[in-house]
Amino acid sequence: MQEQDKPKRTLDCVGLFCPEPLYQTRKNMDALSVGEVLEVLADDPTAAEDITRFATRAGHKVIAFENTDGQLRFLIRKGK
Repeated sequence: MQEQDKPKRTLDCVGLFCPEPLYQTRKNMDALSVGEVLEVLADDPTAAEDITRFATRAGHKVIAFENTDGQLRFLIRKGK
């Protein structure tokens, strides 16, 4: 992982269900500065699509996504 890809914050949404992971992700992205990275951990299957769609629409970039046995991990760089 490159230095600029290291998360500024980690958001643990494991055990939370729609729409909470999306709401928490949005709230935490708002608190970051442009270029900073948020790591999101979740296990709600709908989070993969919801969070990816939110990031794209909001002008952010998902720079990494992993799904390990239903444990989801996102790295999202704040765009604007």
